[in-house]
Amino acid sequence: MGPAPFRFVPQSGGTIEAPAFSRVFKLFATVIVGGCALWLAQLFTSGVLGTGRTTGVVWFLAGLVMMLWTWWHIMRSRTRITSEGLHQRWIWDKDMAFDDLAYGKLIRVRGLEWLIAPRLYVRTLMGKFTVFYGATPELIAEFERIVRELREFRQL
Repeated sequence: MGPAPFRFVPQSGGTIEAPAFSRVFKLFATVIVGGCALWLAQLFTSGVLGTGRTTGVVWFLAGLVMMLWTWWHIMRSRTRITSEGLHQRWIWDKDMAFDDLAYGKLIRVRGLEWLIAPRLYVRTLMGKFTVFYGATPELIAEFERIVRELREFRQL
């Protein structure tokens, strides 16, 4: 038995899909990762990371590889809303079905949405939670609708 399932249909009636992170955020991520790569190259060519210091080079490369891996996923991450639920392509894909949602909250820094991606925090009836990022006004508007309609639905 249990509570009734929550139903939601995107404004367009179909699917809404958009980038999870803004272009400015992607630019900053690119500058940071590129700067670290250039710094490593400069250290290596100047001889600071020469022979006998392979442990330092290995750790620096390991960190750079992790940064590149995260950067790649920032660049291609997209959030999709369908009538079935939420999905975000990320390092590990995130999915959350609407029928099991119990709570939702939109977390944002007003005026800085162009830099800090608003995020939708959702929790299921069993307590599982997930965070979905959205960078476009259409996606943020749907996040707001989800939170509002879910709050009204669960208060009945």
